[in-house]
Amino acid sequence: MSSSINLSLTDELREFIDRNTGDGSLYATPSEFLRSLIRQKKEKLEAAELRQAIISGFRDAISGDVYEFSGDLRKDMKAFQKKSTVNND
Repeated sequence: MSSSINLSLTDELREFIDRNTGDGSLYATPSEFLRSLIRQKKEKLEAAELRQAIISGFRDAISGDVYEFSGDLRKDMKAFQKKSTVNND
């Protein structure tokens, strides 16, 4: 499903978009260019979040705060939640 949005741009930003779209450019239209920029930003933010989660996991592992995986994710999650509830009481 597609949706529309209206933007107000400075002349400088509009010229930047115009230079990056049209004949001889990677992007045929301003919409295509802006969608690509938004996707790139979204991917960058998601990668940063993943990087932080990995760093957190490494820190947990280094401190010995790890759990053995049995191969049954649902079972392990229930056990982890039960253990977390007991530790928080």
